[in-house]
Amino acid sequence: MAVVSAWGGWQKGPAMLKTSANHLFRRLEQLNGIGAALSRERDIERLLENILEAAKTLTGADGGTLYRVTDDRAALRFEIMRTDSLGIRLGGTTGQRINLPDLPLRRADGTTNDALVAAHAALHDCTVNIADVYAEAGFDCSGTQAFDQRTGYRSRSFLTVPMKNHEGELIGVLQLLNALDPKTREVVAFSEEDESLTESLASQAAIALSNRLLITQLERLFESFVKLINVAIDEKSPYTGGHCERVPLLTMMLAEAADATTTGPLAGFHMSERDRYELQMAGLLHDCGKITTPVHVVDKATKLQTIYDRIGLIDTRFEVLKRDAELAALRSQLALRPVVDPDAESLALSGLQRELQSLEADRAFLRRCNQGTEAMQESDQLRVRVIGSRRQWRNVDGVQTSFLSAEEMENLTIRSGTLTQAERDTINHHIVATIKMLETLPWPHHLRNVPEYAGGHHERMDGKGYPRGLTRDQMSVQARMMGIADIFEALTAADRPYKSGMKLSQALAIMQAMAHNGHIDPDLLDVFVRERVYQRYAEQFLDPAQMDTSGSGAA
Repeated sequence: MAVVSAWGGWQKGPAMLKTSANHLFRRLEQLNGIGAALSRERDIERLLENILEAAKTLTGADGGTLYRVTDDRAALRFEIMRTDSLGIRLGGTTGQRINLPDLPLRRADGTTNDALVAAHAALHDCTVNIADVYAEAGFDCSGTQAFDQRTGYRSRSFLTVPMKNHEGELIGVLQLLNALDPKTREVVAFSEEDESLTESLASQAAIALSNRLLITQLERLFESFVKLINVAIDEKSPYTGGHCERVPLLTMMLAEAADATTTGPLAGFHMSERDRYELQMAGLLHDCGKITTPVHVVDKATKLQTIYDRIGLIDTRFEVLKRDAELAALRSQLALRPVVDPDAESLALSGLQRELQSLEADRAFLRRCNQGTEAMQESDQLRVRVIGSRRQWRNVDGVQTSFLSAEEMENLTIRSGTLTQAERDTINHHIVATIKMLETLPWPHHLRNVPEYAGGHHERMDGKGYPRGLTRDQMSVQARMMGIADIFEALTAADRPYKSGMKLSQALAIMQAMAHNGHIDPDLLDVFVRERVYQRYAEQFLDPAQMDTSGSGAA
């Protein structure tokens, strides 16, 4: 007695039915396993390859092609090609491009291009199963025949299945070539069972591909927003835009060096691709809070600069004092009239010259002080205060007052750089703003550490950093990496308004001192120096004059 199998074929007897059921069960298990594996793949090219290879394995096909719909949805683009018996592996991760033109879905007159098998399946949302392409009259198989003539191959059976996403939109076409009999290895037609399983696989594959494409698009959108923030900071201040670009790159250089380390305290540190992506995003966002920092503080190129450089006001006061000195000399000369006293007049003029020279000297001195330095001498700070308090000038209200205000003296006596303590606090607040901004975002699981990585680059190993006073044990390795990258970039950067970039030897000496006094992680600095991370960074971003011999050999 004959029975009908689940796929419409006729089987004879219970034993054959059981064998068929077992075979079908194994193939369904294989299909489920393939679907699970596809859903885990993150890389688009590998995902496309896996889809085609899975379909070939499931059906025993010798070859196949996976097409994707072009962005304008006007054609099918060759993505992956495989033919095992010819050793053909093109597209995807192979790096071998498929130099074939796209398959247009419509002709020039707008009619559907039904002559092409893949286009017909895509346009009509149907599976096309051809037993022998040479005997098929309904399609244009000239391309296949030309391929066979060129390679000596014999294309015979074709199975072409459209791939649609969860919204019913066509995203690609899966085409399999030459099903092989598992026993004889002869080319046979694709069975109905092959057809049904391939359709199921195509459905699962389409969902996996559309999900990965959606995730990729969202990641690109997120990355674009991150870059947009950095562009905004760059436009706001040219002195920080380069920093926002360079620190993430230097952080990743150090991270890769640490990941490759096989000895020492960091031998157990390793990163997956997701870990790398998470750290890269944290690096790009590590200073996003600077978008809230006032421009006049970020761009403070001189000590007296606010919206403009107030050294001009000091210059004006000196001009007033010079005018007053000249008027005083003229008055003393007039007081000698009509009696002429050459000695007295000479004394008045020489006194005027001495006073003008003294004023010019003080003026030049204050102008020098207005330029930020790494370390202002105490004697220079004292001289500023003496000039500011002992010299007097008549202000716009006609009131005799100190030459410099208390606020001006505070700015002109800044020991290092151009910022007062209050302004440094304003700058330092950017990390608080960064943490607040990042902690409000609903981070997905694989990016959940971004706020901690980005928010820890101003902490110290001894707990004396800011804003949270974390110690080394309370910080991740990634946050400690970012701290080293942030400091080294700042030391060597040549685009700061108040200083030139340090040479490598000087920057590395400072970094070694910082590691010794509990500021930065000594183990990471050891990797930074031993693996010459600083050298690779310098070759990309520093002026050759900064790459001194002693710095290049500092190991």
